[in-house]
Amino acid sequence: MGKEQTGVISWHDLTVADAEGIRDFYSEVLGWQSQAVSMGDYDDYAMAPADGAEPVAGICHARGSNAGLPPQWLMYVTVDDLDRALSACEAHGGARLSPVRSMGADRYCVIRDPAGAVLAIYQKG
Repeated sequence: MGKEQTGVISWHDLTVADAEGIRDFYSEVLGWQSQAVSMGDYDDYAMAPADGAEPVAGICHARGSNAGLPPQWLMYVTVDDLDRALSACEAHGGARLSPVRSMGADRYCVIRDPAGAVLAIYQKG
C-alpha cells in the first residue's frame, strides 16, 4: 500500500461500479497509468503517475468486500496498532463501517468519525 509512517495518509481508493471507465477517465485527465491487480475473477487497478513512479491510488470495482462502499475517494491513514485505534474510535463516538480486513499481513478497517466523515485506518503487518 503506500507510506508506512504513523499518522500519514498512506493510500487512496475509489470504489465504483464502472472501474474501467473511471480508470480511463483518470488516465486521460491526470495522465495516470494503470496496473491490473487481480481480485480473482476480475481486476481492480493501481494507478501510478506517468513518470513510472510507485502507484498513488487504487480504482476498485464495487464488488465483493467493496460492494457497500460509496463512490468517493477513501483515504487510508497508517496507525501503529489497529485494535487500539478501533477502540479509541468507538470510545470517542466513531463507528466501524466494515470488519477488520487483511491484505497479506496488513490489516485495515473502514471507520466513520462522529461528524460522519469516512476513512480507513491501516496497520502494516
